[in-house]
Amino acid sequence: MAHKEPNLPFRWDISGGDRTGSLTDGIDYEPGYVDALAECAAKVLARSADGDLYFVGRSPDSVYDLLSGVLADTGHRERLHRLPLSLYGFDGEEVTPDERAQLRTNLTASGISPRSLAARERPVVFADLVLHGSTFGNLHRELRDWIDDERVSWNLIRRRLRYLGITVREKTSPNTWRWQQHAEWTSDLQPSAVRNVSIDRFLWGHLGNSQPKTEHSFRRSRWSDPSVTRPRHDEKARRGLAEALSIHAHGRTRRVRSLVHRTLTAEPAFRDPWLRTLAHGLRASGGTFRP
Repeated sequence: MAHKEPNLPFRWDISGGDRTGSLTDGIDYEPGYVDALAECAAKVLARSADGDLYFVGRSPDSVYDLLSGVLADTGHRERLHRLPLSLYGFDGEEVTPDERAQLRTNLTASGISPRSLAARERPVVFADLVLHGSTFGNLHRELRDWIDDERVSWNLIRRRLRYLGITVREKTSPNTWRWQQHAEWTSDLQPSAVRNVSIDRFLWGHLGNSQPKTEHSFRRSRWSDPSVTRPRHDEKARRGLAEALSIHAHGRTRRVRSLVHRTLTAEPAFRDPWLRTLAHGLRASGGTFRP
């Protein structure tokens, strides 16, 4: 099989590394869900077990964008990563050998490989919006097969692998449907390795279904497509960029950082030294007064 080169979709560095020029001129966007997003982002952070967060696909982009602003003045900013990838549903179950080779090359370029997972000191935490868990299930299967092919110890990696689902908030009862209870692959992992953060149905629907994005869904048909490496300038991409920039700017504000800090202190994990240290650093970082 021919050697593969990494092929990853382009996305602007909204933290200031890329100049967006006039791309968002004439597009005024003020997200009306910042507080709910900040609460979600804080809980994702608190439940990440002091690991490196990899936000899978486009759906959790706003959580990543907000946290990258919230943590911009802390050392924890380097713990945030995007993992451009779509393995949703049946489409993610039919990967060909050639596509699998490209997938592994792309994952390696994003910092994920069997050997890098085995060598890590901190856990890797995959975070995504979850309905039935098919993306996580397909990703886990691909990782397990890859680990076996590379003959790397699964027991070593098992302790470093976690999944964090962002789900629709439902009424809590013994009969509440929980995706992980119906996913056989989760038995591979430690009981604490699968966690959830629930959010309002409207916010979940916006992030997962209706929100304009800066890039197309990175399905397997696009994994080797060189056109994905070029920036989009269509209206939907421009609106997605404007929304991302606004959310990131809110994350840099004193108000949103205070809200995230308050949410962190209410989480059970706040008893752990790493989260207390992070919260203290966040509180000391201050922030802007307006986005």
